[in-house]
Amino acid sequence: MAAGLPDPKEIEELLLGGELRYNRVEAVRLSGVSRDFAGRIWRAFGYPSMPDDTIAYTEGDVAALERLRRLVDDGILDEDGVIRLVRAFGQTMTRLAEWQVNLLRSMITQDPHDMPSAEAVDTVVDIAEKHIGEFEPLVVHAWRRQLAAAGTRALAAAATGENGDPATRPPATVGFADMVSFTQVSRELEEIELARVVEWFEETAADIIASCGGRLVKTLGDEVLFSAETPQVGAEIALKVAAAIQDETEVPDVRVGVAYGPVLPLMGDVFGTTVNLAARLTSLARPGSVVIDSELAAQLEKDPAYEVTRIVRRPVRGLGIVQPYVLRRKPGSPPAPGAERP
Repeated sequence: MAAGLPDPKEIEELLLGGELRYNRVEAVRLSGVSRDFAGRIWRAFGYPSMPDDTIAYTEGDVAALERLRRLVDDGILDEDGVIRLVRAFGQTMTRLAEWQVNLLRSMITQDPHDMPSAEAVDTVVDIAEKHIGEFEPLVVHAWRRQLAAAGTRALAAAATGENGDPATRPPATVGFADMVSFTQVSRELEEIELARVVEWFEETAADIIASCGGRLVKTLGDEVLFSAETPQVGAEIALKVAAAIQDETEVPDVRVGVAYGPVLPLMGDVFGTTVNLAARLTSLARPGSVVIDSELAAQLEKDPAYEVTRIVRRPVRGLGIVQPYVLRRKPGSPPAPGAERP
């Protein structure tokens, strides 16, 4: 450890909100769960395995195990259901935590390879100590807002009679926006510059998707996957993302592929032939353009806001021959109501 830097254990206890006071055996005994179940929970959360005699657990860890045990005891979830729930939390929080630490690191030094000074680290630790209690409720607030939105979508699907059968599942619009020549760009830019490009792309796409009323399903660095409940919202997202990125001269253009049809929502992601088709259509699009499938084209061709142009049929991997269309906004047509970017 560099001279003058805080003790890592003190930092860990500060961020955990409690003293490291139990080893694995003690935490399992106090929580009332089995050793095997505790191990499955910790692996699902993404925690590293610890020797039995290592003091690595807090009162919060014991309380978390107890809460999960009560879910099983009360018949709310079985053990497999608990593991699935925990894994969803763990994977989501892992990315959030990494993003937050990177943000704090950027406050210490502009170059990730530089060693931070003791004074800079002390400043960040002081901020964390004084304000971490204000950050935690924001996580819960965001989760509740997203839970409400997801619950509303689920109720709407239930009202249509959705039962999991693809034939009766209501259609959705899904799309991929992919940065052009990202591999080449990644070779030309310094790490910090590349990170800024990716962050700007993700932020821009996320803002447009949210303001239009869609859902950002996931980001993959140089690619985002979004979904929308209606063809019009999906079309607006696609056109706005392509235009916004094209207007930024220092960021590569994007290609957008969008398809309309049944999808399978699972663990926050979406799956199915419609999703695969949207991904394949992305590879057919020219930089700055939007390519859609025949189903979405049929939904939009009579809409006065859009112009749908059929192009040459193409073979795509795994799906055979498809009929793609280029989507444009008709000259002089305003964005669809409610789709304006804030």
